[in-house]
Amino acid sequence: METTANTTPYKTKSRSRSLAIRRPLCYIVLIILAFLSLFPFLVLIVNSTRLHSAIQTTFTLIPGTHFIENLKHLFFGRADVNNIPVVRALFNSLYVSFATAILCTYFSSMTAYGVYMYKFKGRSFVFKFIMAVMMVPGQVSALGFIRLMMKMHMMDNLAALYIPAIAAPIVFFYMYQAMESTLPFSIVEAARVDGCNEFRTFNSIVIPMMKPSIAVQAIFSFVSSWNNYFLPALLISQKNKKTIPILIAQLRSADYQNFDLGTVYMEICIAIIPLLIIYLFMSRLIIGGVTAGGVKE
Repeated sequence: METTANTTPYKTKSRSRSLAIRRPLCYIVLIILAFLSLFPFLVLIVNSTRLHSAIQTTFTLIPGTHFIENLKHLFFGRADVNNIPVVRALFNSLYVSFATAILCTYFSSMTAYGVYMYKFKGRSFVFKFIMAVMMVPGQVSALGFIRLMMKMHMMDNLAALYIPAIAAPIVFFYMYQAMESTLPFSIVEAARVDGCNEFRTFNSIVIPMMKPSIAVQAIFSFVSSWNNYFLPALLISQKNKKTIPILIAQLRSADYQNFDLGTVYMEICIAIIPLLIIYLFMSRLIIGGVTAGGVKE
């Protein structure tokens, strides 16, 4: 007993020394990782304040004095050369991204709820079929999708960009896994006993309980739709219906006389702002849902 009592203070001292060594190392590694993550954004912001000639010749992290000039070139100068209204492109991207996030998360959650809650014949086949569809790349079905849109007369229509988001196998799989861990059967059965129909149960009970998972998938869906270039480039040809990724691509592919790196960096900087706002807004829902806790069987 005496030996154990004597060795205990030495163990606590060695642990405290190891913690004292590990903590500074962890902080250093985290600072380096944070710097590497934020460095591209710093370069983007700095270059949006510099001229095209200065960006091509020198590299610096000191902001320039041509922020207003690049902003004017974007909204009034270079955008008119490329014949694309910037404000309209921003509105189109916001409209399509919000519609995609809402439709994708709601209907995918409803599908996951139906497959998870109901024990019907062919349930495992439906789940496996959705997982098989998830493995098919979007480029494989692009040609058939374009032909379908042409037959439905939905070319140059923004609805063709967000209506297919209703069927999202990846979001379905994530919501299904989230329901398995956070949605007990007893709550749904209690709602049924109280006379609550299935749609009211889903909208009033399931969605509030799944709010953190829905917020995560809404962020991913919004960002994916905002950065989507493939489908809009194939379906949209009218200038007043083009989105931000098409605008950035056309600014980058301008001819030598009209090409301006400062305008391109300014456009990318403006395109990131809505993503940051959406993340900051939805992150509160994630944190609030996690701290609220869950119900156990």
